[in-house]
Amino acid sequence: MLLNAERPTPVKAYGADLPQTEQFTYLGSIIRKDGGAEKDIKSRLNKARNVMRAMNNIWKSAQYSTHTKLKLYRSCVMSTLMYGSECWRMTKSDAAKLSSFHTTCLRKILRIFWPRKISNNDLLQRCNMEEMETLITQRRWRWIGHVLRMENDSIPKVALRWTPEGKRKRGRPKQTWRRTVEGESKDLNHSWATLERLARDRQKWRSFVAALHATRRERQ
Repeated sequence: MLLNAERPTPVKAYGADLPQTEQFTYLGSIIRKDGGAEKDIKSRLNKARNVMRAMNNIWKSAQYSTHTKLKLYRSCVMSTLMYGSECWRMTKSDAAKLSSFHTTCLRKILRIFWPRKISNNDLLQRCNMEEMETLITQRRWRWIGHVLRMENDSIPKVALRWTPEGKRKRGRPKQTWRRTVEGESKDLNHSWATLERLARDRQKWRSFVAALHATRRERQ
C-alpha cells in the first residue's frame, strides 16, 4: 500500500513484485488506503452483534440484576465494538450507526420494547452511560496521552505528527483523524505543546479526558 505516489516503484521480495492493495487487516483492524474506518466499523458492529446475540439468555434472565447486565455489556460487547476505535476516522454516518447500536442494546437490556418509549438521553441516564461519540472521544484522547508520554523518536509519536509526502487532490480536503484531533484540541484551547505538558501528569490527564463529556455537551 502506497500513499500519494504518482509513479510507485514496485516493491520486490525474493525477486517478485509484491501486489498493491487498497486495504489489509492488521491486529484485527481493517486498514484502508484512504484512511477511512467505514469497513472496520462495519466489521466491529458485526462482531459486537454476535457477542450480543450469544448472551441473549443473560439479557432475558431475571436471575441477573440490571447492574450486572450492564457491567457484562461494557466488558464483553463494548470492548468488542470499540477495539481500535482510538484511530477511527469517523463520518456522521458511522457515528449514527454506532449510536443506534448502542442505544438498541441498552433498550434490550432494560427490556424496553414497543409500545413503551424512552428518549436516548433518559436511556443513557438510567444506564449511567455516556453517548457513543463521547466514549470514542475519551478513548481517543486517553490513547493520545499515552503516545505523548513516549520518547520523541518512538514510532507512534512520530506518526502522530507525520505528514505524507506528495500533493493532495484538488477540492475540499477530507476529514481525517488528525484534522478531527486538531479541531478538538482547538475547541479545548490547547496546542500540542500544552497537551504534551499536561500529559506528563497522569492524574491531570485523566481529569482532562473525563471532562471531555461536559465539554462536548457545552459545544452542542
